[in-house]
Formats: sequence, structure tokens, C-alpha cells
Amino acid sequence: MGGTVVEQSELAGRVALVTGAGQGIGEAVTRALVARGARVAALDATPDGIKKLEAEFAAGAVRHYTADVSDSRAVEAVVDDVEKNVGPLDILVNVAGVLRTSPVVEISDEDWQRTFAVNSTGVFNTSRAAARRMGERRSGAIVTVGSNAAGVPRTSMAAYAASKAAATMFTKCLGLELARNGVRCNVVSPGSTDTAMQRALWAGDEVPERVIDGDPAAYRVGIPLGRIADPSDVADAVLFLVSDRARHITMHDLYVDGGATLRA
Repeated sequence: MGGTVVEQSELAGRVALVTGAGQGIGEAVTRALVARGARVAALDATPDGIKKLEAEFAAGAVRHYTADVSDSRAVEAVVDDVEKNVGPLDILVNVAGVLRTSPVVEISDEDWQRTFAVNSTGVFNTSRAAARRMGERRSGAIVTVGSNAAGVPRTSMAAYAASKAAATMFTKCLGLELARNGVRCNVVSPGSTDTAMQRALWAGDEVPERVIDGDPAAYRVGIPLGRIADPSDVADAVLFLVSDRARHITMHDLYVDGGATLRA
């Protein structure tokens, strides 16, 4: 039997909100959604990247919004504007995130609080706003981009890992609450991905090969598939989970890490 034929227009007519859309995985997700026919509200804390995206595509394909996802009032205002001027939200993809590394005993209050404000509270703010509307319409899909660090301890990444674990469990609980309303909520958990955030970790002689090979001193295994992910690899997973091809999948956590966590 043949496999499912994926239509380039499979998301035609649908409206998506993508946070952290100005670069990296968020930008790749935005491009993937537009390529499948969706109209995308691209949200980021800084305007440069999302303005370039808006200008790149045909009029109406991408509309940029600048806001801090940790600000619940700003998020509500964005979602209200999207619903009025772009269309009823069908898809939400939570990508916005920050990474501040430090051993636990050296983490500052500000770094801890900011990490959770964006990575956890930000997901709560956007998801709550979208869920209120999707639930009433009994239709929609929410995907949170988490991290494989949410399931495996990492040295000097306690704040990031804990915030991503919180976002992951929140999304699953939301999925349970919204299941009877026909709204699906899933998580995509990348490992090392070629983004500005990843490259910021490559200090000194820590080049991609070392990430792939692993670091026993940091209790970190390598990547069995022998490559660092491209943002499009993560975007493809998101695209599947928001599509009708995943219509019977909810509360799932899909690891896209080349086998780095050795998950069974």
C-alpha cells in the first residue's frame, strides 16, 4: 500500500500563531506553515526577523507582531488582533525561548526568573489565550517546542531544563482538558539544533563534532545519527502534529534529537 500523499495546500485557509518566529526553529516553522498554505501571525520580542519574513512572502501570508510572551496582557492583545484581522486561530506553535547557562549554585535570581517567565509562563500565556477561543470552536491544534533536556539532566542547564519540563507537562495537562473539545495539544522536543542558541554554547574547542561525539565529563552522550538537526527537521515534526494526519494524536511528546537521549 502507498503512503499518505501530503498536499502542499493541506493547511490552506488555516490561521497559525508562531512565537519566537524571528529566527531559528520559529522561523523554520513559519516557513513550513506558509508552504502548506497557512496564514501565519509571526510573533517575536524583537521586530527585525519577523518584519523580514512578512516582506518576503505574498501579502497576507505572514503578519508580524512584536510582544514579550511573558506579558499576559500583551499576549491577549496580540491574539485579539489576530482573530480580528487575520482570522480565527486554528494553530498555535510555542517556540519562543531563552537559554541562560550556569551551575545551580551560581544561577542569579534574574536568570532563573527570566528563564521561567519566557519558557514556561510564556507558553501558559499564549496557550491559555488560544485555548479559550479554540475550545469554544471545538477545533484547533497547539504544539509546544520543548527540549530533550526536559527529560534528561544537563550540567549548567538546570533553569532551562526545569522550565522546559514545566512547559511540557503544562501542554500535556492542557491537552487532557481540551480533548473533549476537539483541540489537540502536543510537544516536540528537539536536541542539539543548528540555531543561534546552540552556537552560543560552542565555546573554545567545542565544535559540532564534539556535540555529536558526546562529552563524558559533562555526563552527556552523543548523537547516534551523527548529525546536528537543522531547524527544518523540527519544523517538519511540528507540521505533522498540527495537520490532520495527526488527528488522533494528543498529549504526545515527540523527541527530534537523533537518538541523543537513548529514549526507548
